[in-house]
Amino acid sequence: MGNRLSKIATRTGDGGTTGLGDGSRTDKDSVRIVAIGEVDELNSHLGLLLCEDMPADLREELVSIQHDLFDLGGELCIPGYQMIKEEHVERLDALLAKYNATLPPLTEFILPAGSRAAAQAHVCRTVCRRAERAIVTLGKAETIHEHPRQYVNRLSDLLFVLSRVLNRYAGGSDVLWQHERKRG
Repeated sequence: MGNRLSKIATRTGDGGTTGLGDGSRTDKDSVRIVAIGEVDELNSHLGLLLCEDMPADLREELVSIQHDLFDLGGELCIPGYQMIKEEHVERLDALLAKYNATLPPLTEFILPAGSRAAAQAHVCRTVCRRAERAIVTLGKAETIHEHPRQYVNRLSDLLFVLSRVLNRYAGGSDVLWQHERKRG
């Protein structure tokens, strides 16, 4: 790993480039930097979600995911480096199974609504999908490992499930889309 930042205002990016973890420089709008930024934004939104009331075990799992996302950003920052592995994806699969088992089957599409925590989980889900698209774009331009893409794909599914869990935790339920409601 590279040196940790000892000062933030370095002025080295004033020309529109930024440093990668391997010491190379790239444009601030490169597909790699876009992917890193999307993952960073997702992690920030998860931090906001963690400000909400939720079960302690779920809180611990989300904090662990935040650490994974920081590692994912590190992997994306160092071309050829790998930090996210199959076991990270498998952990999300296990969480999906755990939380899905507590929920009734869906009978209709749901709206991104309900409790504040559930709504924030939906915001995290949509930002996660954007991060996934950015990682897919990066993978088309440069060689990257497959696990980052798989990780964010599973994570967006998990965030959807967690929105349902959080609505129930708040005493509510899914907010169903009413496909036959009158519009007017």
